[in-house]
Amino acid sequence: MERGNQTGVGNFLLLGFTEELDLQPFFFGLFLSMYLVTFTGNLLIILAICLDSHLHTPMYFFLANLSSADICFTSTTIPKMLLNIQTQSKTITYEGCLSQIFFFIVFGCLDNLLLTVMAYDRFVAICHPLHYTVIMNPQLCELLVLGSWCISVTGSLLETLTLLRLSFCTNMEIPHFFCDLPEVLKLACSDILINNIVVYFVTIVLGVFPLSGTLFSYSEIFSSILRISSARGKYKAFSTYGSHLLVVSLFYGTGLGVYLSSAVTSFSKMSLMASVMYTIVTPMLNPFIYSLKNRDMKGALGRLLSRVVPVSIRTLMSSWGHNNEDEKS
Repeated sequence: MERGNQTGVGNFLLLGFTEELDLQPFFFGLFLSMYLVTFTGNLLIILAICLDSHLHTPMYFFLANLSSADICFTSTTIPKMLLNIQTQSKTITYEGCLSQIFFFIVFGCLDNLLLTVMAYDRFVAICHPLHYTVIMNPQLCELLVLGSWCISVTGSLLETLTLLRLSFCTNMEIPHFFCDLPEVLKLACSDILINNIVVYFVTIVLGVFPLSGTLFSYSEIFSSILRISSARGKYKAFSTYGSHLLVVSLFYGTGLGVYLSSAVTSFSKMSLMASVMYTIVTPMLNPFIYSLKNRDMKGALGRLLSRVVPVSIRTLMSSWGHNNEDEKS
């Protein structure tokens, strides 16, 4: 392959899911629907938490931040993929690719850390209920979220800035629907040893360590649940936190699996589907998992919708009335 100077790098090509034109409308409709569900569901959670004073607690504060991160995480990749499908164009500029990598890592790492923080919050609430309000004070909650942001941005800068030293070959095809860092590294003609070291370092620090903390918190929670005397209480607690752990497992299992294996194996359709799981499916499931089994959250969402829907109906009826008056005149 020819070597290309980094300063002269043109556009990358995102190959997406399939070359068959007949399947493009199906994928467009599927991922547009999933994106709208993700965006709307997480936005409703944020609005419900902000507008309902009963939900101004640490658990819901972290949930609102997780929903914000999920919206940004999916918005980093899905709109560009939908645009490419709609315009039948596969190109993304070098600058656009670097930007996508940076924000994808930021919000991906932020999701990791917020899931860990939420698990710690539940650990304190279940295992140390008498000290919960003292430990999870507003200052600590704000510090945990701010620290998650700072660590995520730092980790993303480490991985993104090391890309600037690379030159790329003339083959600029990425077998993915977004600029996935490991796949971009495979297109480089320069030595990528330093980049691989940084990728593994950041993945371990911002992936494996938070996962260990999350699993520890949930193991302690489950140990406390086992000590509950009521069988019904045990079932309710296991069903709630079991679903939480399922989301965590999907996110970490597919995400870490793709990143840790991509440097040594070629990209496959299975890897592509695993990427879909942690980039689209998990953020879409989070609003349902963390809300449907929560009585306070369901009540807040019901009150929010009862305020929004009548306003929308009144606006629609008013607009319809004005149109009728215009027609008569």
